[in-house]
Amino acid sequence: MPTGGARLTQRDIARLAGVSQATVSLVLNRRGDSSARIPQETRERVLEVIRATGYVADPAAQKLVGRRNQLLGVFTYEPVFPTGQADFYTPFLLGIEGAAERFGYDLLLFTSAPVTDGRRRIFHENNRLRLADGCILLGRTLDRDELARLVAGRYPFVAIGRRDDAGGPVPYVGADYAAATAALVRRAVALGHRRLAFLGPGGGAESSDDRWAGFRAAVDAAGVEGLHEPAQDRDPGELVDGLLRAGATVALVEDQADAVALERAARDRGVAVPDDLSLIALGNPTRPVATDIAFTCFRIPREEMGRQAVEILTLVMGGDEAGRQRLLPCELAEGQTLGPVPDKRKGRRN
Repeated sequence: MPTGGARLTQRDIARLAGVSQATVSLVLNRRGDSSARIPQETRERVLEVIRATGYVADPAAQKLVGRRNQLLGVFTYEPVFPTGQADFYTPFLLGIEGAAERFGYDLLLFTSAPVTDGRRRIFHENNRLRLADGCILLGRTLDRDELARLVAGRYPFVAIGRRDDAGGPVPYVGADYAAATAALVRRAVALGHRRLAFLGPGGGAESSDDRWAGFRAAVDAAGVEGLHEPAQDRDPGELVDGLLRAGATVALVEDQADAVALERAARDRGVAVPDDLSLIALGNPTRPVATDIAFTCFRIPREEMGRQAVEILTLVMGGDEAGRQRLLPCELAEGQTLGPVPDKRKGRRN
């Protein structure tokens, strides 16, 4: 069996399954007419070898040997079109589209991937990934086993968002969440805050890891107290009550939509933002949220990330080893939700 960077062929699949190459071709093309009828047992044996080896059919390459199709794929692990994700995906797609046009590529959005355990999967028996010369991967979390298979198979791809190694370096363009979070912590400390709370997972996805790492590094460097409050599936009002009981004067919230919910819950309880409790959002909203409040936050350069993902992908396809991993700075935005620390003894702000 080919190993390392060698690409499996239909001949390899035929040998491993103990059938002819023509049979493999018929199975892959899903021919169902009487002249191409294949016993179900034989078909299942071929499909099992395909699943076990991660073979990817490459019909375009068979027709265009030595040439590119001038197609770039876009694969999303979550549905891209529902309005609940529009705020997250649209800027990335705008950047990808503009850069693809500049480099002379058309885009191919992969939407037929099967959903397993609530997630789309790249590798499946009808995988069409190699119709594209390379692919951009989108999603808050990416499947590590699939990343490892892409790296091992030397298929050209770029992830949007920093990614840990997966059997080798993963090409990516990400936002520098750690530096941006640390900068906002320093801003809060400069205003007198000494007990800061981080609201969010603080782990799991690389984006959460980076925010949490920036928070911890900054509070440790400043010699102040940092609290961690998991916010997922918790009532915003109960979170506000818990923050006040813990003596936190500012909360750094991973998702701005959650910060909006916290501000509303605080207002319902007669807790003023920022007079009684300051709120900082660690990025743009990832889901639609209506508010008239300008939050102190950082802005993620999502459109630029999309543009640079295409640029990096062209380097990867050209065999260039340099510049495959980039972190872009986030823009800090002053807002209405961060103020000086409240003076609890006098019942007023300093």
